[in-house]
Amino acid sequence: MSAVRVFEAAARLENFSRAAEELGMTQAAVSYQVRQLEDRVGRPLFIRDKGRVRLSEAGRRLAPAISAALADIAAAFADLGADDTGILAISTIPSFGGTWLSSRIGRFQVAMPDLALRLATTGRITDFARDGIDVAIRSGQGPWPGLHAEFLMRYHVTPVCSPGFISAHGIREPADLLRAERLAPEDPWWAGWFAAAGVPAPPVPPRAGIALDSQLEEARLAGSGFGAALMTPIFWRDELAAGTLVQPFPQVYLTPASLWLVRPEGRHSVRKIERFREWLVAEMAAERARGAAPEAVWTPPDWS
Repeated sequence: MSAVRVFEAAARLENFSRAAEELGMTQAAVSYQVRQLEDRVGRPLFIRDKGRVRLSEAGRRLAPAISAALADIAAAFADLGADDTGILAISTIPSFGGTWLSSRIGRFQVAMPDLALRLATTGRITDFARDGIDVAIRSGQGPWPGLHAEFLMRYHVTPVCSPGFISAHGIREPADLLRAERLAPEDPWWAGWFAAAGVPAPPVPPRAGIALDSQLEEARLAGSGFGAALMTPIFWRDELAAGTLVQPFPQVYLTPASLWLVRPEGRHSVRKIERFREWLVAEMAAERARGAAPEAVWTPPDWS
């Protein structure tokens, strides 16, 4: 490794004297280490010409890979040091992060005052290394290679709308929604909900409806009376309690997706991640104890 480190500096600078200065070595020591490596690979890595050096063909092939490998090693050690820093970076889907989590995350902050939080809401799949994320809340069916996923709850939806929408369209039974404006009517989850409510499969919508990126945007439109949206009632408890949104029917559709707490394999012992995991699991258990959703919501899928 010492010879590899010396080669990386000498190749980057193409100068043994400057490499020696950078590494705090003598030029003779740099030359010796390079010779050791050349003996190991069985070919010259530098061309020596009148006191100057330049990379050989083999050296040019080897140098980028060595530089990248050493950068990865440095980043890995930096990540280990960052594990104990006071910032926890969380990535979450907008529908969960902008509703349920954002209304409760303050309680975690109070319990862990020495830990700063960075909450990123995005529908994009998290690249933990590139994005500097410690832990993510992901919606999907899993599992994901290289990641440890802990089940939180089944993703479940039901129609939600404004009180005025109910009266304006005479919504009294589930089938009435077939003739009313629905947000994203082509979404296959509508067919799943209608089946759960005992309504035969709805026909294909005659035209494409409004499709939005998350329940946050759908809530704004539904609350303004522009249609019924499939939403997760546990996320909108306050709005439902206040009457700004209405859940006209008790039936919920358990979608194929679930919510998962996801982190890279091998980071289970990082203190800040473990504290967040413990808090989140306890909050979910409290929701289950309150009967916030049907019991089936809390049953994980079978990956066998």
